[in-house]
Amino acid sequence: MKIKLTHSFEDIIAIENLLEAWREFVRGKRSKKDVQEFSLRLMDNILALHSELANQSYRHGGYKEFNISDPKPRNIHKATVRDRLLHHALYKTLYPFFDKTFIADSFSCRKKKGTHRALNRLRDFGYIVSKNNTKTCWVLKCDIRKFFANIDHKVLLDILQKYIPDKNVFWLLWEVVSSFSSTKQGVGLPLGNLTSQLLVNIYMNEFDQFVKHKLKAKYYIRYADDFVFLSANRMLLETYLQKVQGFLVEELRINLHPKKISLQTLASGVDFLGWVHFPDHRVLRTTTKRRMFKRVSVNPSQETYQSYRGLLSHGNTQKLQKEVERVYFTAQSY
Repeated sequence: MKIKLTHSFEDIIAIENLLEAWREFVRGKRSKKDVQEFSLRLMDNILALHSELANQSYRHGGYKEFNISDPKPRNIHKATVRDRLLHHALYKTLYPFFDKTFIADSFSCRKKKGTHRALNRLRDFGYIVSKNNTKTCWVLKCDIRKFFANIDHKVLLDILQKYIPDKNVFWLLWEVVSSFSSTKQGVGLPLGNLTSQLLVNIYMNEFDQFVKHKLKAKYYIRYADDFVFLSANRMLLETYLQKVQGFLVEELRINLHPKKISLQTLASGVDFLGWVHFPDHRVLRTTTKRRMFKRVSVNPSQETYQSYRGLLSHGNTQKLQKEVERVYFTAQSY
């Protein structure tokens, strides 16, 4: 039996919660024109939002669309300040509850998790499966095809309903989820919403639970739509692949990216989360290196330089660190 959310609709829409959500939302955004305009009449705007939520006349607004390269092209949809404030109010109430339902080896958009811990977990699993690099370790790596764009609203709302007994909280989540569609009506979540980060983890938690309790896979890691299985038994991983494909299509209505399925040994180098992993070390992916050098030379800011130094600290990159330092100081001298 699934645990149920105990927070009420009134907890989420409370003026105190909206004010706290505003304090979290506004960090680093005070110079934005739309944020400044909203803040000029902050209490009036928050009271108006509270009133609309309380009488359920609230309707989620539209989105402003733009593209970024991060590193591949992505289509971002940005909601209004009013709606993003609500997203924060929802998130700060729902995240602590749902995070307790997630498996330990789900690492994306979670506190005390993240890319670095996922990389280290893969390293540790590799040591265990290979018995300290004395046996062959096979790795099955998969990726969901157009992940955010293919999230099915009905499937997501059915999952949410299992956890949320308060009909008013469910109505509010329905309002947020149904505010956006990608390729067709009732499908897709916007990349720009804070709530989307939580909702896709709730969606994929169904898959995580299937992996752990039905497949009983011991060495499994997921980061957003990228996931890996490790085993000394190649045939077992081939069996997993068939069952994974079936579950994703039948239960979640999403598909694996056919060109991003790989089954290979760890010794041959496994590309995962920007790094190529080997039994005793990891090296930065070639495309990531190229992008890093380009960014540092075009935008030689201290912030860019330090962010890449932080990234490089996670692998065997002594030579790369020196090269990035050289490119940085050379670009600064012009």
